[in-house]
Amino acid sequence: MTTVTTPGALTDPRPITDLLTPVAAECRRVLEAAADHDWSPRAGDLDWSCSHTAGHVADVLFSYAVQVVARPVDSYLPMEVTVEPSATPDGLVRSVVTCTELLRLACGAAPVGVRAWHPAGMADAEGFAAMGVVEVLVHTHDITSGLGLDWAPPPDLSAPVVTRLFPDAPAGDPAQVLLWCCGRAALPDRPRLETWRWDPTVRR
Repeated sequence: MTTVTTPGALTDPRPITDLLTPVAAECRRVLEAAADHDWSPRAGDLDWSCSHTAGHVADVLFSYAVQVVARPVDSYLPMEVTVEPSATPDGLVRSVVTCTELLRLACGAAPVGVRAWHPAGMADAEGFAAMGVVEVLVHTHDITSGLGLDWAPPPDLSAPVVTRLFPDAPAGDPAQVLLWCCGRAALPDRPRLETWRWDPTVRR
């Protein structure tokens, strides 16, 4: 089993950008199977519905792709993805998967050394890719919780982004550590976080 080790020690050497494809596939696999469910309930402990949460993920992924391409230094670009209120669960899932691919293409094409603004700090393409992976995994967990499904982020997709974005994360099962880092769950020896923050800045 893959585990999170010490901060800064990569347990999966694949570039994080490459994780966006299997992350999107896992999201599609899980959520398309629940397309016949009612997506109006709250997504986990969020105040948003499952439908709204999926639309948020698509918008964030699109915004990250735009940041990597435009490389602003002090703000988000003034544009966003808006999901139609009539969107079906199947359409929402396709939107998330499509915006994940847009982020993968943007990060994969970005020259080495690119930096762009994010509220948590100036990030490189891998930093934005890592945040995109977390957005998809953690919000898929929120949505499945709201739909009454038992699902956790795959450990092999979780470990690299925990290392990249949460350098002070404790050792443990990557899926549970990721959920703890994002304030979704407690660990056996640590209470659930009430506030949390990631670090997408470049560290050497």
